[in-house]
Amino acid sequence: MASRLLVRCTRFLSRPSPLATIAASNQTNPISATTLSELQWAPARVWVPERRLCDVRIVARDENVPAMPRRTQLDKLVEKAETPEDILRAWKEHRGNGNQAAIAMVKLSRMVQGTQGSIPTIDADILMDPRLQDIMDTINGQVSAVWNSTLVSVLRSFWAMNLPPSTSVLTSVQTEVLWRVRRLSYRQLALLVDWGWERPRSSEVAIVNAALKQLELRWTEISDARTVSALISKGERMSSSLMDRLEDKALELAEGFSTQEIRRVCLSMASRGRRCVPLLRALSYHLLQKPSSDLTTPLLLDMAYVYGKLNFNHSQVFQRMAAELLPRVPELSPIDITRCAKSLGFLKWLHLPLFEAFAEHYTANSEKYVTSQVCNLLMTLARLGFQPSNGEQFYSKVHSALKDSLRGLEPFLLVDVVWSLCVLQQVKPHYCLSLARPEHRASLSASASPTRVENCRLKLLHIAATLQLEHPGSTEADAALSGLVNFSPASPTVSPLQRALRESLQGLVLGRTTALRTAVDTVYGWTLDGEVMVDSENQLVDLLMPSGLHLPGEGGEQALPAGTRRLAFLAWDFPNFGLRSKELLGRFAMMKRHLQLADLLLVEVPYYEWLELKTERQRVAYLKDKMGKAVAEDMAK
Repeated sequence: MASRLLVRCTRFLSRPSPLATIAASNQTNPISATTLSELQWAPARVWVPERRLCDVRIVARDENVPAMPRRTQLDKLVEKAETPEDILRAWKEHRGNGNQAAIAMVKLSRMVQGTQGSIPTIDADILMDPRLQDIMDTINGQVSAVWNSTLVSVLRSFWAMNLPPSTSVLTSVQTEVLWRVRRLSYRQLALLVDWGWERPRSSEVAIVNAALKQLELRWTEISDARTVSALISKGERMSSSLMDRLEDKALELAEGFSTQEIRRVCLSMASRGRRCVPLLRALSYHLLQKPSSDLTTPLLLDMAYVYGKLNFNHSQVFQRMAAELLPRVPELSPIDITRCAKSLGFLKWLHLPLFEAFAEHYTANSEKYVTSQVCNLLMTLARLGFQPSNGEQFYSKVHSALKDSLRGLEPFLLVDVVWSLCVLQQVKPHYCLSLARPEHRASLSASASPTRVENCRLKLLHIAATLQLEHPGSTEADAALSGLVNFSPASPTVSPLQRALRESLQGLVLGRTTALRTAVDTVYGWTLDGEVMVDSENQLVDLLMPSGLHLPGEGGEQALPAGTRRLAFLAWDFPNFGLRSKELLGRFAMMKRHLQLADLLLVEVPYYEWLELKTERQRVAYLKDKMGKAVAEDMAK
């Protein structure tokens, strides 16, 4: 900054100040003190008083404004040109300077881009035209005279033309851009990043990196939403600190974002897993304010994907999206249906009319769905526990689609599909025969992470439990069970609600360790938070004998005494329910069904009831009341 100030001030070193002129003329024509005072306080538009800064006199501002160059005939002809030949002819007749040559080159490149598509590949005949070569030579020789905005535009034109990297004019322009990168505006820097992002050459990567470095230093200058959205969408090479600052700037300018800019920013955040909650809330709010005409179907599908990918819940946006998508469902393709359903499934958000429309779309267009799309749709319905109203027609189409393609599925996908059919109570025993084959079990542990293998084996236990409890006596089910049940699952993570429930159960039994089991692992792959037994008078009895059929490694064939009931306590946490709903998700609905078929009375403890209990006495009384209601409901059956 000091060097710029000195350069500016040196222009006036040889100019005399107005006061000096007055003092010299005062010797011949005396001037009064009053007149001299008036001259000193004259308006600044005429001249400013003398001030000393490093012995340099500062004069009127009007003398520092550079004059704009006059428009020449070449400028007018290039502006009115309609074909590349018009530009080349105008250049031959009125040869100009380096800046005019760059403007002509940019205009010619845009014309070729408009006639030949998105990539303006210039024909070899035009490239060898001596007039075009003269334009390039002029740019090469007078590159320092090209204005900044024109220099950035002509570099983009050369990049789009795919000139060889050894071309002298391209090398000169790239070098000049690197020299001037500190003097470019933030918009020009953003354009360099946007245009040069996909360029693989080292010189082009150096320009992009230099522009990114300047943007990181000058990010506060950004003042328009378009630049912010363009930069955020190109964030793969940006540092995390620059991305944080750009997100802060986007939050500041969120009100001015268009729907497409909101979509662009959100997709970029989802692709890199950046879950900036304040920015997502702001963009969601402004998205709600947009008219329906701006909410196109691709935009709605992309936003559903973003919310599902980032696990960001916004019920008002989801309601608006469902209202906009519902009348457009018949126009959607199968891939759009499965993509939207999968995104909403990740969010655990069930909109009944919308999913009914999805099911009807599949029933009417099942022949257009490929196997992978049918599998994704099934897994989404199972996750949400949704049963279509036209279930008979829907599932008949599903079974006909899976009949011939089930064996060819990838091993993990096959387990997921059969497990989903178990959740939806639509599994057929012969579907499970392929899961029990030794080669299938070997393929599960061959190439996968331990966590994925553990989850897959747990699902196999759930499938075996479905065959055992929901299809008893089936020959195919017995054949499949022999290969599915030889596995002991790992203990799941204990939540705060489960821990508090287990502690309260100790108070319920008054310290009788033989009357209570906690963290009970069952042969069905489910874990009970607590288990007690009561006699016909609702008094706790010993759990040591007889043992239960649901316990692993125990006989359990002895019948319970008359009037004795086995109660299982289950803690339902917030993640066990759908979004804004008190309905269990499909996985936990199947758990509840299995345990009821295993002759267990369930005492369900949902989080929204437990959180209202503040003292231990209230919790114990709550559990006793729930036990009494469960026994009364069983007696009423």
